[in-house]
Amino acid sequence: MEHTVLPDPQLDAEAPAGGDEGRPRGGRAAEIRGALQEEIETGKLPPGSLLDERALATRFQVSRTPVREALQQLAAHKLVVIAPRQGITVGRLSISRVRAIMEGIGELEATCAKLAARRVDDELRGKLEAALQQCQDAAVEGGTEEYGAANIAFHDVIYNGSRNPYLADLIRNARRQILRYRIRDFVTKAQINQSLQDHRKIARAIEDGDEALSAQLMLLHVPSGSTGFSEFLARIPMHLFEAEPGDA
Repeated sequence: MEHTVLPDPQLDAEAPAGGDEGRPRGGRAAEIRGALQEEIETGKLPPGSLLDERALATRFQVSRTPVREALQQLAAHKLVVIAPRQGITVGRLSISRVRAIMEGIGELEATCAKLAARRVDDELRGKLEAALQQCQDAAVEGGTEEYGAANIAFHDVIYNGSRNPYLADLIRNARRQILRYRIRDFVTKAQINQSLQDHRKIARAIEDGDEALSAQLMLLHVPSGSTGFSEFLARIPMHLFEAEPGDA
């Protein structure tokens, strides 16, 4: 089912009560863009969701001008699509695009793990153990949200342990692009347990300084291969993806 931000028929199209009087327009546009970007990237506004300028103006208590500016900024980053006479929707990615991004992330994460193993010291070993404990606690006592946060923390330890901030930034930026498609990664206990087992193996390899094994295990951990990607794809409704070029 598509999500739609519905307009308020009582809204004055340009100047809602309690609006943005006295606030810098550019500042309000940036705030609105940031709020919508977070909702898009986290899947609260799923791909294909309809957006309405008037409804958004009501929600943020501003005129339509900063809303329009925010949407244009999001469109520039391909997070929304503005189609004349068709409306504004949250951007979709094609299956091939998602796979390409995930394949790139897998290779970059494998390199990060290899570098972390090369440069491992007692401080990194301690941080890996703490991150594993956080994952363990979330797996036992928490749910999807808690384990998702622990998973991010674990990977962040490895990014930082690689001591290559450029590589870490590349991975984080790429992950943000497809985060909206990964909201179902830790829905079941089986998914969480498999992730936890992977984390334990990766951490041990890094702590042992085994560069080749660390990279291999990380590459298997990210669902970019044929089997892993097929399992990932099976959890995502097809209407959330953009049609491939040439498809009817």
